[in-house]
Amino acid sequence: MLYYIFRFLEQYDIPGAHIWSYISFRSLLALILSLLISAWFGEYFIKWMKRRNISETARDPSIDPFGVEKKGVPTMGGIIIIVSILIPVLLLGRMRNIYLLLMIVTTVWLGFLGFMDDYIKIFRKNKEGLKGIYKIVGQVSIGFIVGLTLWLSPDAVVRENVSVARQNQEVVVKHKPEAVKSLQTTIPFIKNNNLNYSSVMEFLGDYKVAGGWILFVIMTIFVVTAVSNGANLNDGMDGMCAGNSAIIGVALLIFAYISSHIVYAAYFDIMYIPGSQELVVFLSAFIGAMIGFLWYNAFPAQVFMGDTGSLTIGGIIGVCAVIIHKELMLPILCGIFFIESLSVIIQTQWFKIQKRKGKRVRVFRATPIHDTFRKLDSQLDQTSTYLLKSWPHRPFHESKITIRFWITSIILAAITIITLKIR
Repeated sequence: MLYYIFRFLEQYDIPGAHIWSYISFRSLLALILSLLISAWFGEYFIKWMKRRNISETARDPSIDPFGVEKKGVPTMGGIIIIVSILIPVLLLGRMRNIYLLLMIVTTVWLGFLGFMDDYIKIFRKNKEGLKGIYKIVGQVSIGFIVGLTLWLSPDAVVRENVSVARQNQEVVVKHKPEAVKSLQTTIPFIKNNNLNYSSVMEFLGDYKVAGGWILFVIMTIFVVTAVSNGANLNDGMDGMCAGNSAIIGVALLIFAYISSHIVYAAYFDIMYIPGSQELVVFLSAFIGAMIGFLWYNAFPAQVFMGDTGSLTIGGIIGVCAVIIHKELMLPILCGIFFIESLSVIIQTQWFKIQKRKGKRVRVFRATPIHDTFRKLDSQLDQTSTYLLKSWPHRPFHESKITIRFWITSIILAAITIITLKIR
């Protein structure tokens, strides 16, 4: 809204109006504004929730090796995150931009889905929350909408990069003059680092392009669902998910900015995506909201984000990566989310397989994997056998586990960015 007001005033030579055309100015302003909103609104939100005794089910302090009791801590803190993202974006973003609209729809959609889950847990006293099938349907639906929109929208185009060899053997990266619908995506550690989905569907002959788009939509659904669930599983310790997500957001912001700048895109040999600069504004607000939320969510937490926040955060990360054609980098960038999900899958599937044989065998001491690091021997199921019972050797405090996971996320984010040059 403010963007359009000041662009209008620029026509009348109003001093300072021109700076609203700079993506750097609007992005930094979005970062600052989201931080201030989350800090201010967060305080009132927590007090309001406490007055009405709307809180997470108290965790039994006996399951924590350090006896940390978390009683009466408000949940649904994801509302703080969502409000802190949307207000700066609505004020500072270009609302005609298809990518920004997709990010807003994703935020609201998954925010509502997570809110319904938290609502059922708290007000209906049902610890299971929203049925799993409804969650999956909601995640698949937004993934389908995003994939289909990127397929059909005339505004969702890219200028593909091509390498041109000169007579002096120098290779120069240029971008095709026309912006087109593209099925290419960046793949890490490969010299010609673009994978075309239509090439995967080569066996369809004349229908390979249509098949490629169908595969792209399926991939979008899978990415959104997987990352959203991964973030949800990672939300198990104070500050864990918010800190990891802020780090991932910084990496995505760098990718979005490079993709929106034709010179930088050529230097790093990636696709130039016109219009993706508005994602920089959105991601700046996202990072600000995450850091601002940590003000209250860092150990000891004054508020939990709940599924309202975690499902939304994962969806935002997944959709953003798809828009800038970096979804195949997510297993590295979101390595923490990936490991959390993988640990749960391994634990449940291995236990089911062994149970059919009449055995009770588990792989990890607890899952998601971050719970393994604080599980005491006395808390283990004595009727089960653990393949990794001696790992880790001792329990760690929650804050130490969280910070070490943050450090791991920083390393993974750095590796992901480095893949632009290591091929």
